[in-house]
Amino acid sequence: MIAAIDVRDLVGQPGATKRHHLEARVEGLGTELARLLDDAPVTGDLLLESVVEGVLVSGALRGTLSLRCARCLKESEQPFAVEVHELFVTEPDEEADDYPFGPDGSIEPEQMLRDAIGVELPFSPLCRPDCLGLCPVCGGDRNLDECPGHVEADPRWAALDRLWPMFDEN
Repeated sequence: MIAAIDVRDLVGQPGATKRHHLEARVEGLGTELARLLDDAPVTGDLLLESVVEGVLVSGALRGTLSLRCARCLKESEQPFAVEVHELFVTEPDEEADDYPFGPDGSIEPEQMLRDAIGVELPFSPLCRPDCLGLCPVCGGDRNLDECPGHVEADPRWAALDRLWPMFDEN
């Protein structure tokens, strides 16, 4: 659970600001190939600005992603940074993307963090742009020359391959 940020002193005071250093662990955020490290915190310096509608939260979030290459399955870690500009309001409109204040007049940043970082997760991460991937025949890593090379027959000739033993003279 991420600690709530008390903003009662900002609500109803348009133009008032304060800074907040965030350091939080967001658990269970990820996909099969990209996920946020559970043991590394997400950090950020946030500016909290009171506006007529509520409190605008902006700043940069930083952390580390654990990635698995979509081609060769090699695991690696990569830092990320994402900017947030989100509005917290007393009564959010169902049609808007605003976040609600907590019942005690605080901001609970966990859903904002999940939303901002979740859309930045790569769908198909690669260990490098020219990754050759795994051989579909033997499973060897082509980047490490683990595959001896295979002659891949065109599947359209498969019917002729079945006839070939009829003509074999042995």
